Amino acid sequence: MTLTNPDQLLAQAEKICLQRNVRLTPQRLEVLRLMTQQPGAISAYDLLDLLRVREPQAKPPTVYRALDFLLEQGFIHRVESANSYVLCHHFEEPSHTSALFICDRCGLVTEKTTDGIEERLAKLALDSGFELRHSVVEAHGLCGECKVVEQCDSHEDCEHDHTIVTKKR
Repeated sequence: MTLTNPDQLLAQAEKICLQRNVRLTPQRLEVLRLMTQQPGAISAYDLLDLLRVREPQAKPPTVYRALDFLLEQGFIHRVESANSYVLCHHFEEPSHTSALFICDRCGLVTEKTTDGIEERLAKLALDSGFELRHSVVEAHGLCGECKVVEQCDSHEDCEHDHTIVTKKR
């Protein structure tokens, strides 16, 4: 079951935390709520700025502790290549392997499940004598909308925003 409604996601997170007998503190819940409002990945310091709207005394360790908890519970993913975090929509599968498709133009992060890839990674790890505990696949490119803008040849006659520059990797 994949949920996209923020209220449903938060309710599911609370229910899962009760089942796991872990504490979803008000600050952790607030950080998760803020993440449900993000269209893509967000940095810890940008989250801190948003958190300070409701909790002016919040400090970086507050956000990092909340992020560590949310990662541990499988509610979010860390986007290693962008040093940021993105909401997971698969709360019921805390240790699943994800493929994160990251748009180098607008920053949108799309999560997809990785049926088949997980088994291949496990075999590669086993063949290497490596104990695989968790993995996230990150792929960079352009989302559908940004691909259309990048292919647009009529900059003067279109309604696209051509001022956003695609990050080179």
